[in-house]
Amino acid sequence: MTPVCLTIGRFTMFRKIFFAVALLSALVFLATSAKDNSSKVPYPENYRAWTHIKSLILLPGHPLYNDFGGIHHVYANEKALKTLRSGGNVFPDGSVLVFDLMEAPQKDNAISEGQRKVLAVMWKDSKKYQTTGGWGFEAFRGDTRERIVKDPVKECYNCHTGQKHHDFVFSQYRK
Repeated sequence: MTPVCLTIGRFTMFRKIFFAVALLSALVFLATSAKDNSSKVPYPENYRAWTHIKSLILLPGHPLYNDFGGIHHVYANEKALKTLRSGGNVFPDGSVLVFDLMEAPQKDNAISEGQRKVLAVMWKDSKKYQTTGGWGFEAFRGDTRERIVKDPVKECYNCHTGQKHHDFVFSQYRK
């Protein structure tokens, strides 16, 4: 027969070990979650109130039509706008550019704005996004907040390297 104090001691030891394992698991989960979320580009709330920089329409026959065919609207927040207006080539941290890609249905000799295909975002943070030229890249599917960029280097940054002389930004301010 096991003495009561020995059984209580084992139970107490089991509780301590269980609590320590649970606490360690929670800390690892929180650390991992914080790291993953900290590198994600946030959804650009109220971007349509920002300055509209330009529009572009890619039609069938353009080499980028399969991926980017449609109506492009580009918006800039205040920080990005200052650099664009001045013709500068280095954007400060906190600059945000939004690429709003819409379908472009054609009917009766007119092109109209259709459904949103993708909302792409470039967010400048030179410390957080060192591997992609200081820019965080993200894209959201249609009118959702579903993230669709899996590998920002392959899916975004590699194409933007051709604009390194303009801090990896394609759009320029039309004067």
